Amino acid sequence: MTLDWKTGGLALGLVFFAAVLLVKPIGVSTQFVILDGVLWDAVDPAVVTQTEDSYTATNAYLAKSGGKYAKAVANPLNYSFLFVLAMLLGGAASAWQRGGVGPAERRVPELWKANFGDSPIKRFAAAFAGGFIVLYGARLAGGCTSGHMMSGMMQTAVSGYLFAAGAFAAAVPTALMLYKEEA
Repeated sequence: MTLDWKTGGLALGLVFFAAVLLVKPIGVSTQFVILDGVLWDAVDPAVVTQTEDSYTATNAYLAKSGGKYAKAVANPLNYSFLFVLAMLLGGAASAWQRGGVGPAERRVPELWKANFGDSPIKRFAAAFAGGFIVLYGARLAGGCTSGHMMSGMMQTAVSGYLFAAGAFAAAVPTALMLYKEEA
């Protein structure tokens, strides 16, 4: 079962609207940093410490913003962290409800084959590398596409529109360079 793009877009818009109205704008890349901190703190409990009025960390990145990230590492079961877990569980539940990931979804897409061959390992490596670069860039920018572009544009923030324009200005030429052959 697939959703029509209009239905999916409307559903996504309603979820974003409800999130902003009820809790806060959606953003997920920070939670990868928090997960790293949780794992690090499990190995070395001295990473995050509680102060009189807040939290701090031996790592400057986790200690920034007045200890906001350090507090999230110490108490990870917050809205944002649970939202990311819910996305993973929702995707798994959707796949399970459809009967799993079928053979058609496991195949290398024709467009990829035409440009890079039919090696699934090469495709997974490229996807991992691309995801790593995007996440690294998101953290350098202080947020990801869902925070900067989607939530930003929904709140009519000029920075959200500028980020979206920059993202597409980089993505379209990159895709045209990478995918020279048509399927």
